[in-house]
Amino acid sequence: MTTDLREKVALVAGATRGAGRGIAVELGAAGATVYVTGRTTRAQQSEYARPETIEETAERVTAAGGRGIAVRVDHLVEAEVEALVARIRAEAGRLDILVNDIWGGEKLFEWDKAVWEHSLEKGLRLLRLGIDTHLITAHYALPLMIERPGGLLVEVTDGTADYNSTHYRLSPFYDLVKTGVTRMAWAHAQDLAKHSAAAVSITPGWLRSEMMLDAYGVSEENWREATKVQPHFAISETPRFVGRAVAAIAADPDRARWNGQSLSSGGLAKVYDFDDIDGSRPDCWRYMVEVQEPGKPADVAGYR
Repeated sequence: MTTDLREKVALVAGATRGAGRGIAVELGAAGATVYVTGRTTRAQQSEYARPETIEETAERVTAAGGRGIAVRVDHLVEAEVEALVARIRAEAGRLDILVNDIWGGEKLFEWDKAVWEHSLEKGLRLLRLGIDTHLITAHYALPLMIERPGGLLVEVTDGTADYNSTHYRLSPFYDLVKTGVTRMAWAHAQDLAKHSAAAVSITPGWLRSEMMLDAYGVSEENWREATKVQPHFAISETPRFVGRAVAAIAADPDRARWNGQSLSSGGLAKVYDFDDIDGSRPDCWRYMVEVQEPGKPADVAGYR
């Protein structure tokens, strides 16, 4: 699969690490200019207190073949988002792709807790980080994007619409955020279609993010060691896989066919014929339903 996004300008909001970083790098690999935002820089950390920075993401975008531009932004601060879009307008004069991957909730959600058991403070903060940030960013960025036909908004979430409709996702707060982002993309799609633009939601599978690898005490180089602890981790994928999915949609002249749909990295790999960086093609969401949830032994044959 080849993608060509030269002359295109993208904003990946929430690109410090994880899926956002993978998407930014793959857009860069296709030749795009990519503005990458987040709260952690080499000079200032967020509450995550992790080593990944937006400058590093921008450097990876450039090394991949695009042009990476790092801008520190807290997407809950309206003035900062407004200033970001004004900068993109002044420097690039256009915005073709907006990726909303803003999250920040890994340290906030509590597993399998009802609303009366979950920390209310953390739960409401989760909603602010996972919903409000996306709406604020869309409010300021989409007017620039729709000035040219063919724009694409990508809302990144966890789980397809089909999967989430029948599965309770950890807690009412987490469940609401992840299903809400999918609905948000559908709602934006109705408005953007009037301007010859499109919106989709997309989910990676079991992501080998920096935080997930750390949780298992492994690196990308030896990640399979984690399967000794969790055998089903064999179906996991790198952040670059969902990045290739986003780049494929963005480069598709007929991208409007996806408008309003809930998509996945594994599903789009079949349509656009691309692999993860290790040559595999994980189909995580089908695997979870057909293998992991029924309690079958880990077996990725036919799913990778």
